[in-house]
Amino acid sequence: METEKTFDVVIIGAGIVGLATAYQLSKERRLKLLVVETEKEIARHQTGHNSGVIHSGLYYKPGSLKAKNCVRGRESMYIFCENNEIPHERCGKLVVATNASESARLKALFHRGQKNGLMGLKMLSADAMREYEPHVRGTAALYVPETGIVDYKDVAKAYLWHMRKRGVEVKLGARFTGLQHGKDNRYTVETTDGAWHTRNIINCGGLYSDRIAKLCGLHPGVRIVPFRGEYYELKPDRHHLVRNLIYPVPNPRFPFLGVHFTRMIKGGVEAGPNAVLAFKREGYNKTDFDWRDTLDIFGYTGFWVLAAKYGLYGLGEFYRSWSKKAFVRALRKLIPEITEEDLKTGGAGVRAQALSPTGKLIDDFYFAEAPGQIHVLNAPSPAATASLSIGRTIADKALARFEF
Repeated sequence: METEKTFDVVIIGAGIVGLATAYQLSKERRLKLLVVETEKEIARHQTGHNSGVIHSGLYYKPGSLKAKNCVRGRESMYIFCENNEIPHERCGKLVVATNASESARLKALFHRGQKNGLMGLKMLSADAMREYEPHVRGTAALYVPETGIVDYKDVAKAYLWHMRKRGVEVKLGARFTGLQHGKDNRYTVETTDGAWHTRNIINCGGLYSDRIAKLCGLHPGVRIVPFRGEYYELKPDRHHLVRNLIYPVPNPRFPFLGVHFTRMIKGGVEAGPNAVLAFKREGYNKTDFDWRDTLDIFGYTGFWVLAAKYGLYGLGEFYRSWSKKAFVRALRKLIPEITEEDLKTGGAGVRAQALSPTGKLIDDFYFAEAPGQIHVLNAPSPAATASLSIGRTIADKALARFEF
């Protein structure tokens, strides 16, 4: 394998977090930067399968990295899209309560949103919510005006354009295979399509971030467990049922938001997702299976602790995955008019969820570090919304800790 140029920093992964990190680093200082990516195109996995929501920051624990980065990143995203003529819309969303218990939790969400700096939040009665979404039914709703929509593939392409203009190199079709430790704190980054010298690496490998960390000599302390989110789409003659975004009140007993409706910036309305354990890290189809990925899951103590806690919930998600009727039942809690005939099969995405050995789903952004290394081991939603802020956070870490 031929060794080519020497770089100040090599970034592993050309999803939206890796690209945003390179974008922010190249904006801050004149450095020799290289981004290496397994796929032949950027934003192929989590970014490319994103539902396209610009999140407000409503749900996240005040003071958490999620909350801080989402609020900062959301406004930065709107400005970036405006400056780069990327189609987007600050359309707002409704979070809908369907019973008294959910109405109480809705009020708690309202106060959390205020603590996270959201402006213009409105509590709505059952009648008032239908002025925003005429076909929705519930006991109360929370209107969140900061929420918006965009296509994150367009955002990623804009990051790439700016990076290349500043001299950042991007190597596609080069899967990371190992890190050799040399003299004077130098590394050799090995890939399937070349090797490069560097003093510093940043791991933004998403679904493979834990394995990349191990190849770099770290014990990551968490394992990536993939969860597939499956969508239906409303047929064109039923698009009128959803004006913008309609969400349920999240159940605090479960780690996912629940199925919802999302109008997409390039047309159409998605309904979903569920949250199904995937048996392959790139398992976008129900039948996708990989022995290594599956053994990684079932051989991990943390998974069995998680399964003991959420096993029944997980079985329900599997049932909804295979039963359109069950999926529609969940959607009808928000819009009773929805029928099976209104929906056609849509796409799917796979969430790279970090899981601790104690069975805890890591709920915030999570980093691990070593000399000359930063590893992004958990970057769940709202990572795309917050990408400029997360990229800034990672860039600041690099500038403070790395040797150039």
